Amino acid sequence: MFLEVLVEGGADVPTIKWILENRFALLDGIDFRIHPHRGKGNLPGNPLAVPELRHRGLLDQLPAKLRGYGKSLGADYCVVVVVDSDEEDCKELKQRLLAMYEALPSRPKCVLFRIAVEETESWFIADPQAVREAYPTARIAKIANIPADSVVGAWEKLAECVGKKPDECDGSDKHEWGERITPHLDLIEPGSPSLKALITGIEGILGS
Repeated sequence: MFLEVLVEGGADVPTIKWILENRFALLDGIDFRIHPHRGKGNLPGNPLAVPELRHRGLLDQLPAKLRGYGKSLGADYCVVVVVDSDEEDCKELKQRLLAMYEALPSRPKCVLFRIAVEETESWFIADPQAVREAYPTARIAKIANIPADSVVGAWEKLAECVGKKPDECDGSDKHEWGERITPHLDLIEPGSPSLKALITGIEGILGS
């Protein structure tokens, strides 16, 4: 099974790539491809409409991409969509994604929607030991008692934990966190339920 993985942006790539390569022994370009977008975006009101070129977010483009994949991908392909819930209720977002998928006249047979609650940085702060190993001088007390997958401004909390001012951070900082922290995450029993859901979903696709 080949995975076409759609994510919000480049900062998500190191984390997803590490998980696929090291948790599942998949090879980039042979077993999977990751497609970053320009942010989250919004699902269009009409899933059959041609997306506007100026809207390049994941959700902006998602219905059109799934329609295209439905015409071009065979049964040995699966599309994995990883999107942040931000402050949106994750169950409502999941239902909107499924309703959009069902409304498409052509769609890939295998699609996995997975939602990072609240964002991928939530996966990191749910594993303080991984943060400590990546950043030995991190102030772990700032994240140690945060309930997993709670909406608390995860990336801002992580920034403060590793000694950064949130208003001075940008995409390069998030990319660095992904590169440095992900190799230390517990991918067998993740602290984050939404990360565990992603891993379990991929296990199901791969039959492992």
